[in-house]
Amino acid sequence: MADGFLKLSGAFEEANEADWLDAVSKALKGGGVERLQRQTDDGLTIHPLYRESDFASASDPRGAPGQAPFLRGASAEPDAFLPWDIRQAFAHPDPEVTNAEILRDLERGVSSIELSIDCTGTDGVAVKDAETLSTALKGVRADMATIALDHRGQGSGTSVAGLLALWGEQQGGSDNLKFAFNIDPVGLLLRTGEIAGGIDAAFVRTAELSRLLCLRYPKATTLRADARPVHEAGGSEAQELGALMAHAVDTMRRLAAAGYDINAYPSQTVFTLAAGANYGLEIAKLRAARRLWARILEAMDLEIEPMTLQSVSSARMLTRYDPWVNMLRNTAACFAGAVGGADIVTVRAFNEALGVPEELGRRTARNTQIIAMEESGLGKIADPAGGAWFEETLADELAEAAWSVFQQIEAEGGLVQSLVDGKLQARIAETRDARFAAIAKRKQPLTGVSEFPLLDGEAAPVAEIKFESSATSVSGEGLHSFLKDLPDKSGAATKAEPLAPIRLARDFETLRDRASAHADRKGKPPAIFIATLGPLAEHNARADFARNLFAAGGVMGIDADKTPETPEVLADAFKASGCRIAVICGADKRYEDEAEAAAKALKDAGASRIFLAGKFEAPGIDNNIFMGCDAVDMLQIAQAELGVEKA
Repeated sequence: MADGFLKLSGAFEEANEADWLDAVSKALKGGGVERLQRQTDDGLTIHPLYRESDFASASDPRGAPGQAPFLRGASAEPDAFLPWDIRQAFAHPDPEVTNAEILRDLERGVSSIELSIDCTGTDGVAVKDAETLSTALKGVRADMATIALDHRGQGSGTSVAGLLALWGEQQGGSDNLKFAFNIDPVGLLLRTGEIAGGIDAAFVRTAELSRLLCLRYPKATTLRADARPVHEAGGSEAQELGALMAHAVDTMRRLAAAGYDINAYPSQTVFTLAAGANYGLEIAKLRAARRLWARILEAMDLEIEPMTLQSVSSARMLTRYDPWVNMLRNTAACFAGAVGGADIVTVRAFNEALGVPEELGRRTARNTQIIAMEESGLGKIADPAGGAWFEETLADELAEAAWSVFQQIEAEGGLVQSLVDGKLQARIAETRDARFAAIAKRKQPLTGVSEFPLLDGEAAPVAEIKFESSATSVSGEGLHSFLKDLPDKSGAATKAEPLAPIRLARDFETLRDRASAHADRKGKPPAIFIATLGPLAEHNARADFARNLFAAGGVMGIDADKTPETPEVLADAFKASGCRIAVICGADKRYEDEAEAAAKALKDAGASRIFLAGKFEAPGIDNNIFMGCDAVDMLQIAQAELGVEKA
């Protein structure tokens, strides 16, 4: 090593792009490299190979980490002890149980907490007044760990923020207390579809309360711009980013109209995005968010400041069946948040889709971050994805697509007006429906659900809930203590269609639920006979494909004791299986010679419906299953034939 560097490529033969393209063509049996391209939900092309020419780094205006316009993050050197804030969410309805969970998790590595507040206790901690909040936060040191709020339901928002502010006054030393009040009227409209008293009155309260809280708690942030509802409703990356920017701009306009100094907005706001399991795309999304925000600040002639970004692992990607795979999904989302430069990372519990998480769910959530931070060292380098041709190029393309979304929302009168008119919801619905169609055809696979399902998988634990809340609203005592002289300007409620959250596994989970209920009633699961033709080498691939597809709908595949050699033996094996339907599996050449006879023998033996794995058509074949077919539709047909009842 004459130059002093270890040449890692020294043991490999020299290769160039032409060699790679030639190898790809051979692997694809003559197909071009374009077959490896993929499209995002926004129509952006993901190429199999990126070159230096795809990203003009020489003329790149992004600067260095920690330098304006902060496109590469707020810090030039990550904190050696805590490169990002490990923020854990808490949603157990019982304030006493939540308190115990908070204290335990803070002892075990969580650096800040986020209380999901819903006074009814149906979707978060049942905080209704100062007493219940004090119960939830007993023993918590806000000078050491930030306390953040996640306002889940109606009656939340400024009222809960006021309660937290009142609690802070009781702690003493307000200059050192770290809060994230996360007041977000627009986010409340996105989630619930209603702002009681009207959006204008809500912003009058928000503007004045934010101003007072800034003075009282200098280490706190008071506002939030949250685009997670767009993601969780099935929106695309560009729709989520565009809505985030529209959210910020609409909020600043309304705050300014209420007398708020919008120069304070950037430093007082936490920007929150969801993170899915496609970490390459999610890293680019976080980088695109900083590009977009810098452009917004420039356009509004505001001082360029770094945005505080929170990345929260996606709820829509979590599955109820085979939930253990959610640990892998969460790990990918955590990686994206860390490498993408999020200031705050929240990882959901892997069992959240099943109910309220218990200790195992919260432990794996926090340890995912701790391992990523302390063992994998993800936070040791500032902007590790900087200069990566794929990430830089995709971030630019995402920013462009998101800017178009933002401009469209602006042309509709801003985010609130677009929501009131139902225009943004309609576009998100189109994206959601296209996404579900792709999932149904398994073009977007869901491991453990649409692919490689486990019919006898082990269940994951959830918390046992014994707490009930009778509250329907949050006390205004905290708010009134800070806004004594604020006149009541409430008017008619602002209403819009809420962005209802989805889960990507919805359709397959519905099928599994029906199959499970059928098994409980009948004492055995619904089943299909795997009718194989020819030797194992010929039918094995398609038989495995068929078992996997039908298992995704809770339908068990039953094989013959040995490979049937004649249609008559096949028919006898079908009768012995006790099944009512069958799927024929074999090679295309054998289908030409035997499929019709096999189908006739199965029908004569009592088969009410026959599927065939492949696209070969013959008399007696009722349906074909193949790569790209609508698996949900085929499974619904199979279940209906088997008498599986709809819920």
